[in-house]
Amino acid sequence: MTDSLSLIDRPTLFGMAKHYETGEPLPEHYYQKLLDARNYMSGSAMLRQLYFSLLDLELHHRYQPESEETPQQVRDRIAQTTTVIPPLAEDAFLCSFGHIFAGGYAAGYYSYKWAEVLSADAFAAFEEAGLDDEAAIASVGKHFRDTVLALGGSLHPSEVFKTFRGRDPQTEPLLRHSGLLAAV
Repeated sequence: MTDSLSLIDRPTLFGMAKHYETGEPLPEHYYQKLLDARNYMSGSAMLRQLYFSLLDLELHHRYQPESEETPQQVRDRIAQTTTVIPPLAEDAFLCSFGHIFAGGYAAGYYSYKWAEVLSADAFAAFEEAGLDDEAAIASVGKHFRDTVLALGGSLHPSEVFKTFRGRDPQTEPLLRHSGLLAAV
């Protein structure tokens, strides 16, 4: 999930972050601390969500109960590429993973991360236009309104997104916003 500091546009922040009495702008080192706090452990958090998503997809979509592999072995296999520390043998995580067994997700847990991909990529359209260019932002906003908001559920969601962005979703904006990819 994304917090309120997920996107910190420097000109926007510095345009409003001023001392209430002196009007002095936010010191640069505080801005850097905000960025550092936003990005702290973001790679681990992303890996955790990918681990949950891949485990959910594997168990609900591909897993065959009559196979030689147990659900715990599936968990261990997926953990090899998505966790830093492998789960303990006695870990009973699968018994408590309510989202995929009691919450009705059934191969849909990935939607958390997918929503972040779509959100970051949609916001990237505004960044590409120039967040300090009011006319460009208004134009992108109108295009967003006329596509994503106006089309809503009348088309498949991927078609709505493509109509807005003119292409398939890309993961780079999410990686950049998470501090996992250098800004361009």
